Amino acid sequence: MHTLKLIATLAACTLQVLAQNGNQDWDLAYAKAEQALAQLSQSEKIGIVTGVGWNQQPNGPCISNTSPASSINYPALCLHDGPQGVRWAEDVTAFTPAVQAASTWDRHLMWERGLFLGEEFRGKGIHVILGPAPGALGKNPNGGRNWEGFSPDPYLQGIGTKLTVEGIQGAGVQAAAKHFIANEQEVNREEISSNVDDRTMHELYLWPFADAIHANVASVMCSYNRVNGTHACENSEVLNHLLKDEMGFPGYVMSDWFVAQQTTSGSANAGMDMATPGSDWGGGNQLWGPRLQQAIDQGQVPQSRLEDMVRRILAAWYLLGQDQGFPSINFGRDVQADHAANVRAIARDGTVLLKNDDNILPLQSPRRVAVIGSSSVPNPNGVNSCTDHGCDRGALGMGWGSGSVTYPYFVAPFEAITTQAQADGFQVVSSTTDNLNAGATAARDADVAIVFITANSGEAYITVEGNPGDRINLDPWHNGNGLVEAVAAVNRNVIVVVHSTGPVVLERILAQPNVKAIVWGGLPSQENGNAVVDVIWGKVNPNGKLPYTIARSMNDYGSTSIFQGLQDNFDEGLYVDYRHFDAQGISPRYEFGYGLSFTTFEYSDLHIDSDAFPGPAMGDTVPGGREDLFFDVMTVSATVKNTGNVEGAEVAQLYISLPDSAPETPPKQLRGFDKLRLAPGESGVVTFEVRQKDLSYWDVELQNWVVPMGTFRIHVGASSRDIRLQEDVDIKC
Repeated sequence: MHTLKLIATLAACTLQVLAQNGNQDWDLAYAKAEQALAQLSQSEKIGIVTGVGWNQQPNGPCISNTSPASSINYPALCLHDGPQGVRWAEDVTAFTPAVQAASTWDRHLMWERGLFLGEEFRGKGIHVILGPAPGALGKNPNGGRNWEGFSPDPYLQGIGTKLTVEGIQGAGVQAAAKHFIANEQEVNREEISSNVDDRTMHELYLWPFADAIHANVASVMCSYNRVNGTHACENSEVLNHLLKDEMGFPGYVMSDWFVAQQTTSGSANAGMDMATPGSDWGGGNQLWGPRLQQAIDQGQVPQSRLEDMVRRILAAWYLLGQDQGFPSINFGRDVQADHAANVRAIARDGTVLLKNDDNILPLQSPRRVAVIGSSSVPNPNGVNSCTDHGCDRGALGMGWGSGSVTYPYFVAPFEAITTQAQADGFQVVSSTTDNLNAGATAARDADVAIVFITANSGEAYITVEGNPGDRINLDPWHNGNGLVEAVAAVNRNVIVVVHSTGPVVLERILAQPNVKAIVWGGLPSQENGNAVVDVIWGKVNPNGKLPYTIARSMNDYGSTSIFQGLQDNFDEGLYVDYRHFDAQGISPRYEFGYGLSFTTFEYSDLHIDSDAFPGPAMGDTVPGGREDLFFDVMTVSATVKNTGNVEGAEVAQLYISLPDSAPETPPKQLRGFDKLRLAPGESGVVTFEVRQKDLSYWDVELQNWVVPMGTFRIHVGASSRDIRLQEDVDIKC
């Protein structure tokens, strides 16, 4: 009945005129690839698709390297980690993790971060950056690698991914979006099956990859986990149908490292295009190379499949212009330039003020400041002393694993506060351990006590303090709750600064009346302490907003990592993060999109222009999906005024509720954001361009995106719960 109604609706509606196909860049790259393909020998083709090892001579310094093809002047391709900067290298910038960039809600800073990443990889002669990482959406709040992605909201994740790809590839470096797909936990990541229903797959997990593909991402990395029972890199439904056919991905698919690829012919026929790093840890057991040729000779893999692999890889190389003037590989080059300014800006503007009782912040001329906690100082063994940052000693700037980066320098909070003290003339006392008695002693006679606490996570190959990548709970580490309680018992002006890879339950801390402020520092990388001082001393007005929900209890979330068992049935479906809290009527401690300011903002004059029609998407398939899905069909605007006494920036957020005619759907979903910087008394207009896809749901029967007919509710506000303006819009024939 639903399908019949939809067909009737479509027949009655006027369809939009479709724009020209946006494939010109890929078309040209494919034409060049086709010419080059004809010049390659069979062995060169096999070499282009097969990695020859990692981080070892004579293969090269990269995490994966492929063989050159002299007949077309194709180099040994260098692929290297990662999404935060050049791994295992000196003279590089340790960029802020993506989750910190997301908490700025600043499109320019996200794009600039991507551009600078691309410039540093190009400067080292690296062809392919293994990032960005939208593949861990973050449905589990304790997921180990959530910090490498932007947000558990697919829209925010998608926009952050798109801007990053545009920045990276704008510098002439291939981006590789990872890990495809539904790679939501680290525990048992190589065997667990992510069992995802069709609608949830499209509306949550494919969504940010579609944005990356529409931005012409060169490559996609398939993941370790199984998807509905079959390993992702051997899964034709995932790679051939969803990625290449439905989303029109013209680039190439590389494997995740080692065991993500299980077989020779299975991976080839399922749609994988490059085996990385090409061998096992010891350099043997190569599943492609000669074994791929043997499979072709035996008729297990068509020759046409090999040529499709090569064509895709070459097209990406040509797309980024890497056939002309690309630097040689040289990890010794200093590529930092002035990129630290972006780190400082994201560290600062991604800091979220959660609580500010009595307007204790910004600090006003304190005479004596206590700085407390082991995370107020650098790791005493050296900021880069732990392999891939796989420890939790000292101040926290990023999580651990293959996405980590060597710090070129690290400014810890104690150092930055001491520098501020020298300028302002106040006294600093400290307890740089997590000892409760020492912390209380330092705090007892201080005007204000600043307590630093952390919670860390990372990749599964390292276990830190009993956490096997995924966090075993959402409590602060090192008895951070107890440390705050001890300090709050003796000092009436306590500020808590949290550095964490994801949500932390703060209930014990909030139960202390002397905790006047909570500053959510996130993951500020090398500019940790400077970002703290910028906000606490009011050098900037805090303007970050949470990219996820902070709950009152870990049990309030709809899902967590599975520590026992190999089947994750994704029972939460569409109801991840704030969608779950809204649908279940659960009150969060701090909602998605929340963040305080030192000023106030007033919203008014909501205006909506809509050209949207109900019905399914009808466009040709372009990179990212049907073309009309990416057309702007609605513009929403509103006026925001700074009604306070200091300059500040506000992140206005657009949420949309689908009409009752749509199947069961979350109460509202983020579909836009805009950030305005305003002087006191100044007004500005925020504008949200709404795409057809933003108004659609995935119809399982039609296997298509559909704009439902009926009344849409448009919400504009300061967070997912702080809605300031709303209006209904009818979309009908």
